[in-house]
Amino acid sequence: MADKTTQRIAVVQVRGTIGATGNAKATLRSLRLHRQNYCTIIPHSPEYLGMLQRAKDFITWGEIDDATHKLLVEKKGEEFKGGKEEEGKYVQEGGKMLKRYFRLSPPRKGYGRKGTKKVFSKGGALGYRGEKINDLLQRMI
Repeated sequence: MADKTTQRIAVVQVRGTIGATGNAKATLRSLRLHRQNYCTIIPHSPEYLGMLQRAKDFITWGEIDDATHKLLVEKKGEEFKGGKEEEGKYVQEGGKMLKRYFRLSPPRKGYGRKGTKKVFSKGGALGYRGEKINDLLQRMI
């Protein structure tokens, strides 16, 4: 397992923001999760982990492996059309400028047995799911 400084976390928005608090909505905007089934890749750091805890009722996350990350960039990476002066709105991957988020399809066979209102440890879809995020992303690509 890679050390925590080089690890990347994949975050997927599972639920919409109707009825969400202002803090949760602002956190989702900061994570660049604008709609359901959007995914973003963030570094493993205490600041981002705090943001994940604030929005835990609307997202699921876990550590992404290199093979899934490569497949995600290859299949769902969208090229950024803006200029270089808009720093922060894109990420360099393989010599191309890509948007910081990925638009995914709903997962084949659904999110989980108990749906999108329960935590992952109880059979639902929300919260931390560790290495099993790779399985979910494979079904969504």
